[in-house]
Amino acid sequence: MRLDKFLKVSRLIKRRTVANEACDAGRVLVNGKVAKASVNIKEGDVIEIQFGTKSVRVEAVSVQETVRKEEAQEMYRYL
Repeated sequence: MRLDKFLKVSRLIKRRTVANEACDAGRVLVNGKVAKASVNIKEGDVIEIQFGTKSVRVEAVSVQETVRKEEAQEMYRYL
């Protein structure tokens, strides 16, 4: 699954366009490297997102095309 879609489906970022902009600005790292929105995410990947001064690190636990809002947090775990 593409990184921008994973961020949207998991609800780490609300909209896919915002996820794209964050990737273009270099604020998203996958496994320690700056990632483009088109990078493929698989289970076990570590994603780090920088929101201003705050940084969020998560590990992708499951990769699903669609998920209900209540189950979105089960797609990742905080590190």
